[in-house]
Parts: sequence; C-alpha cells; structure tokens
Amino acid sequence: MKIHREGIPSILVTLLFTAALNLSLYFFTPEMLWLRWAACLLSAFLLVMMLQFFRNPSRQIVTDDNHVLSPADGKVVVIEEVTENEFFRDRRIQVSVFMSPLNVHVNRNPVGGTVSYVKYHPGAYLVAWHPKSSTDNERTTLVIETPQKQQVLFRQIAGAMARRIVYYLKEGQQVRQGEEMGFIKFGSRVDVFLPLSARVHVQLGQTVKGGQTVIASFS
Repeated sequence: MKIHREGIPSILVTLLFTAALNLSLYFFTPEMLWLRWAACLLSAFLLVMMLQFFRNPSRQIVTDDNHVLSPADGKVVVIEEVTENEFFRDRRIQVSVFMSPLNVHVNRNPVGGTVSYVKYHPGAYLVAWHPKSSTDNERTTLVIETPQKQQVLFRQIAGAMARRIVYYLKEGQQVRQGEEMGFIKFGSRVDVFLPLSARVHVQLGQTVKGGQTVIASFS
C-alpha cells in the first residue's frame, strides 16, 4: 500500500507515541497485564487508522477535455445553482464532495489546463457539511482554464477535524486532468463551480472517486 508523503510525519509521531506508551507500561506496570494488552490494541488501532487515512492508491486516469472529474473521493452533498462571489461573481452550478475520515484524502485536478487563480484563506473549522463552511472555513480557492477556455473553480475546505490544507498549484502553471494537486488532513470537503451550461452527471448522495468519476461535462 502506497502512503502519501503528507502522512509520513503523522505516522512517525504515532509510532513514537505508541512505542513510548507501551515501553512505559512494560517497565512500570509489569503486573497489570490487562493494561498492557489494552495499550497494544490501542496502538495497533491508531497505526492502522493512520495508514488507512494516508493511503494513496494508484488511479487509472482517463482524460477528456469535455469532462470534469471529481477532485476527491467521497459523497456528493451539494448540487445547486449559487452565486460565486470570490472569482466569477456570477451564477454557477456548485457540486460539493464531502470526504469522511475513511476516504482517500488526495485531491486531484478536475480539469486540465492553465492555473489562473490561487488564493488561500484562513478561517474557522465548522463541520465540512455546514452551509457556511464554503465561505467561513479555512480554504483554498483555485481556478483552472481549459484549452477550450472553460474556467472551473474548485475550493478545498477544512472541516472540524482538518487543520491543514495542502495545495501544490501555482498561478500560470500547466496542469493535467486527474493529477494530484493537494491533500486535506481528516474530514473535509471540496466544492466545484461550473458554468450554468454544464451538464451534471452525479446525484446527491452518490459516492465518487477522485480522478475517475465524471461529475459533469461541458455543453
């Protein structure tokens, strides 16, 4: 199983913590076997959870300039027409994907083209499905313009547990559809803003995979 590079520090900290815990109990409470066994089980659980969370499975990416791929693994929690006030300042179709702690948390480019806008916003840590999380939470807004001059905005949003948003894109950079563009630790959400003419191919509650599920296509 491939582990994402963003998880190496967290996994090392977990290993050090569990090793210190188990060694301390071994030397200072040798007669309390039940406590030592409980610590071993807790340590195994924590390590498995960390490895599971930071896994980075290989993905077969099929690129198509007319398609918009899901930027993340998770569940579709929003499909609606909204006013996007940061970049477009007009009406757009918003599709939001919520990532639970059990999902792969690698984020991918929904389209390929030129990165035309990147902005990080510090903020709060409301639960990721809260309606105001898109505007009040810590977040990063990115826009990619396709070779056909279609602009897609997507926004990484921190949740109640997520305390670090990582993104690798820079303005002016050429990127490929489905390539890894960032990572959000623990529960979080990604919003995608599409032209009103786009055709949405997913439904509320649908489970999607980053870089594989086609969430929309351009008219």
